[in-house]
Amino acid sequence: MVSFGKKLKERQIQEWQGYYINYKLMKKRVKQYAQQIEHGTLDRRHVLKDFSRMLDNQIEKIVLFLLEQQGVLASRIAQLGEQHEAIQQEPHMSKISELREAYGAVGQELLKLLFFVEVNAVGLRKILKKFDKRFGYKFTDYYVKTRANHPYSQLQQVFKHVGFGAVVGALSRNLHELQEDQQSQGSFLSIYDQPTLPLQDPVIDSIREAVDRLTNSTNFLNFLGKHALIMQEELPAPADEHVDERYHFISLSLNLANTFLYMVNTYIIVPTADDYSMNLGAAPTVCGIVIGAMAVAQVFSSVYFSAWSNVSYFRPLVFSSIVLFLGNAMYAMAYDIHSIWILLIGRLLCGFGSARAVNRRYISDCVPLKIRMQASAGFVSASALGMACGPALAGLLQTDFKIYNVTFNEDTLPGWVMAIAWLIYLVWLWITFKEPSRDIENNNTPQPSNADSGALEKGIKQPLLKSSEDKEDEDADSEESPEDSRQPANSIGSAYRLLTPSVKVQLLIYFMLKYAMEILLSESSVITTYYFNWTTSTVSVFLACLGLTVLPVNVIVGSYVSNMFEDRQILLASEIMVFVGILFSFNAFIPYSEPQYICSGLLMFVSAEVLEGVNLSLLSRVMSSRLSRGTYNGGLLSTEAGTLARVISDATITLAGYGGVSNLLNFTQLPSFFICVISILATCYTYNSLY
Repeated sequence: MVSFGKKLKERQIQEWQGYYINYKLMKKRVKQYAQQIEHGTLDRRHVLKDFSRMLDNQIEKIVLFLLEQQGVLASRIAQLGEQHEAIQQEPHMSKISELREAYGAVGQELLKLLFFVEVNAVGLRKILKKFDKRFGYKFTDYYVKTRANHPYSQLQQVFKHVGFGAVVGALSRNLHELQEDQQSQGSFLSIYDQPTLPLQDPVIDSIREAVDRLTNSTNFLNFLGKHALIMQEELPAPADEHVDERYHFISLSLNLANTFLYMVNTYIIVPTADDYSMNLGAAPTVCGIVIGAMAVAQVFSSVYFSAWSNVSYFRPLVFSSIVLFLGNAMYAMAYDIHSIWILLIGRLLCGFGSARAVNRRYISDCVPLKIRMQASAGFVSASALGMACGPALAGLLQTDFKIYNVTFNEDTLPGWVMAIAWLIYLVWLWITFKEPSRDIENNNTPQPSNADSGALEKGIKQPLLKSSEDKEDEDADSEESPEDSRQPANSIGSAYRLLTPSVKVQLLIYFMLKYAMEILLSESSVITTYYFNWTTSTVSVFLACLGLTVLPVNVIVGSYVSNMFEDRQILLASEIMVFVGILFSFNAFIPYSEPQYICSGLLMFVSAEVLEGVNLSLLSRVMSSRLSRGTYNGGLLSTEAGTLARVISDATITLAGYGGVSNLLNFTQLPSFFICVISILATCYTYNSLY
């Protein structure tokens, strides 16, 4: 495996090598600090001040070169502007073509400069992570707080918008005008009237993508794709890098269809689970166990499906379809057998058929980088649509008849419908799926991915060197270590040891939002029936409407909000909004009303959806590179955290039911309240490390 330092050097532009961050030197300095501290020849204060000074010098070198190159490009654009003015006086087709080529050449130079900045930004993040892992994460917190938030911040010049927008605008405007002149259209409209004008020079699209990555700007597809926690290339690829297109579109579609059907399968029973439980002689709050049984099994199935996907994608998908067919058939037959145990076993089988780990790994390993973000967005969209279609479909299955003593009603039809759907899917899968070869997977494996004096003094009080056990873990993740020590984590335990405080906080937030959402969805039928006498159809419409908000909310946040605020700012604001939604959902002081329930549920659900996107985006940025691939990857850890949250929340509903339905709402929202408060405090504690 190639070390990060070597990959960083490979991506450097040869003639600019002297202006890049000296990652190798800084990595060596970190090692020297450790040795000096062990021998007692250096104290923590000196280390922090010396490394800060070293970082400042490196960043200043980068920024001054950046400003110099921007000046060169600005001069070239100004000279081309004079030629453009002359051509407008006396239009000539050959001169227009030559000028377009000249502007395109400037665009290529600007693209090189953007890649220069992006490579340096990645290098800075990596060296900060390395220092934090060796000596304690408080350094990044101090450095970012003092440098990034300063009015004369040079760190912001590297990580945020560095004035490229004006240059991109000048290139776009002039290229568009030359295009209009060349086509003799004579339009008075400019790019400022129509920001998405067609027929732009391809270099402009490449520049915009690079600027978006550099400034953390994003669009709907990118923001939506972050929900999948499928890793993208960390180091920027050159614009002309070959992209491997060897993937099977039908196989990708089958993975997305599996995701969609599984989410439909999960939520199609929510509106009727309480009624089904009562018909089998159980309490309505047993619906928590019925719904949660699927999540319990998924905790275990995610691991073996993730491991299975190391050798095959086709066989686990076939196994998943068969198990889901059997599970849904058992769920439906439990009504006529009159057995709550058959019902629960059927739901457990459905959980054991969860192949979401396979779906995610297929996109991560087999889809080329060029369209991986779109495929990730498709994965999330399929999940969101399945979540909305499940309850909506349950609302349509309002009938009651028998065929040969087999009952078909609103309780059993969800099981029969899903059993037939999985049978059809199995046939489609068997006929059309194409198992990718291992060399294609290896070629497309994602690269490893990536916080005042008072803060400094607080950091000085922390122990500088970790225990010998922690140091061994660091050495195992170090780039100087043997090749096998840089391999993906091979167990849950080794994966857990790679979790920094920032990663743990992000997983806690993910647990919190999944817990709050599951409480809201799973108890909706019981709560609305008790307080408002809602019918199954009404509950189905409410849940479907919640699911349908996912895509519009992501359009707004991905296209606008995320371009105006940092991810960590949106993260904290979303947590606070989830907290407000939970607080507003309690039944206290005033009679509980439908508007209160609907508004609090909508606020909680929408805020949690926004929170999920930025949470997983930050999680992919702060986690160890060893968690970006292999069986025990970041996607599996987040899936396990979310699934565990669902299990605990569904169990909470059943346990709270022993206190009576009248107390169910408050008893179940109380844990959500406390977990949300803890996650907000933890976010504030690690806020500056989320950079």
